[in-house]
Amino acid sequence: MRKSLQEGTSFLFYDNTGNTMSCERKEFMEPRKNIMEYDTVALRDEEDAVAIIDQTKLPKEIQVILLKTAQEIWEAIYKLKVRGAPAIGVAAAFGIYVLAKKISAEEYRDFRKEFQKQKEYLDSARPTAVNLSWALRRMEQVVQENKDKSVAEIKDLLKAEAIRIQEEDIQVCRSIGEFGLTLLKPGDGILTHCNAGKLAASRYGTATAPIYLGQERGYGFRVFADETRPLLQGARLTAFELAASGVDVTLICDNMSAAVMKNGWVNAVFVGCDRVAANGDTANKIGTSVVAAVAKQYGVPFYVAAPTATIDLATPTGEEIVIEQRAAEEVTDMWYQTPMAPEGVKVYNPAFDVTSRELISGIVTEYGIAKPPYETSLRKMFEEKKKRGGTL
Repeated sequence: MRKSLQEGTSFLFYDNTGNTMSCERKEFMEPRKNIMEYDTVALRDEEDAVAIIDQTKLPKEIQVILLKTAQEIWEAIYKLKVRGAPAIGVAAAFGIYVLAKKISAEEYRDFRKEFQKQKEYLDSARPTAVNLSWALRRMEQVVQENKDKSVAEIKDLLKAEAIRIQEEDIQVCRSIGEFGLTLLKPGDGILTHCNAGKLAASRYGTATAPIYLGQERGYGFRVFADETRPLLQGARLTAFELAASGVDVTLICDNMSAAVMKNGWVNAVFVGCDRVAANGDTANKIGTSVVAAVAKQYGVPFYVAAPTATIDLATPTGEEIVIEQRAAEEVTDMWYQTPMAPEGVKVYNPAFDVTSRELISGIVTEYGIAKPPYETSLRKMFEEKKKRGGTL
């Protein structure tokens, strides 16, 4: 019997000041649960807060923290306490609603001015993930289109829109899972890079959605999860949540992908992404392009799971995608009791790289699977979205 990864994991609940809740506070000290039973992001409206799992503490501790101020929300996004393109979008939507709720202005002009200030501040937290700005623009549109209503009514509409964004995320991920599952067969070996799972979204995830649906239906997939440097999100998050769900998952170092493909253990690669350019180039966690090149070498299809909210038709190619640069300490110090690299050594630490469209077999969206030429197929996805009344 598989030993649960929940064993030996601490479960802590924090308020927005970082103080641990008293064990006497039963409403906060919930019974120990599987990680899959927690909401990655949730609105605590009665507490004027956004509740998130602090993903920087996983897998050793599950800390649910409450974010109440603009700085707390910004830092949670920037410091990857909440991460993954869909989850960032949901957190931003809930976050800007919580901040808007606290704006005391009663006149529309004054309310909108303060709302805009808070929106721009949150939007500056992460430059690569397009879902952040996409969700904030949706919330901004609610304010712009309801200037004839009272500020109180606008706040209610913002709450409804934020909840709608989360509900859509759940449906989008499930649809991606259904389409992705058509590309697989029972018993397949699947390799994934970084974390595009439930912890990166509201439910199911994107790249892991077909894995979870297959698990429910007895497909018996064998999954290889890259550890994914420099933040080890594959080791800390993907391996953690897949194992907690009973999936047959094997953790490998990033430089082992060629070995498992050469051995014939991988039938398909599924990864998520933070932005898709109009030509089909995609930005995902650093090292994804290496996996794609290796997959091409060994004839393994490479699929990108991407909600249409992640597709940026205003960005022509991957060359125009801004790549976030992270602190050197994430490579030299973060995972070690003492620094593992020489003091003062130069470090190049981009958070993402761009995978060329030539290496991508298909882009799986909630409206179907886009195939080359991507300039045409991605636009068709948006046409389908518009036809079905989706928010562009």
